Amino acid sequence: MASIEDFQKIDMRIGRITSAEPFPEARKPAYRLRIDFGPLGERSSSAQITRRYRPEELVGRLCIAVVNLPPRQVGPLRSEVLILGAVPDATDVILLAPDADVPPGTPVA
Repeated sequence: MASIEDFQKIDMRIGRITSAEPFPEARKPAYRLRIDFGPLGERSSSAQITRRYRPEELVGRLCIAVVNLPPRQVGPLRSEVLILGAVPDATDVILLAPDADVPPGTPVA
């Protein structure tokens, strides 16, 4: 089991998606995202959310992401954050988001 200290090491923040585009170089269908985290700046991410969302629906949307994991190379993209979602099955992801407008960069507890 994870301890509360383990959980406290994870830095989750609110971000606002500023761009979303198809990412054909990814092994599984994915989008290349840019996400604004306010004082932390913009970060890149690869997200396998193509089943439920179209790129134009994602721009401007708030999301929750882990911002303190090491970057991962996904094809030609350096993915800097892990966007969070519910996974009802292996091909579907439903983005997690706050139910009220909050500033990008707001910590999640």
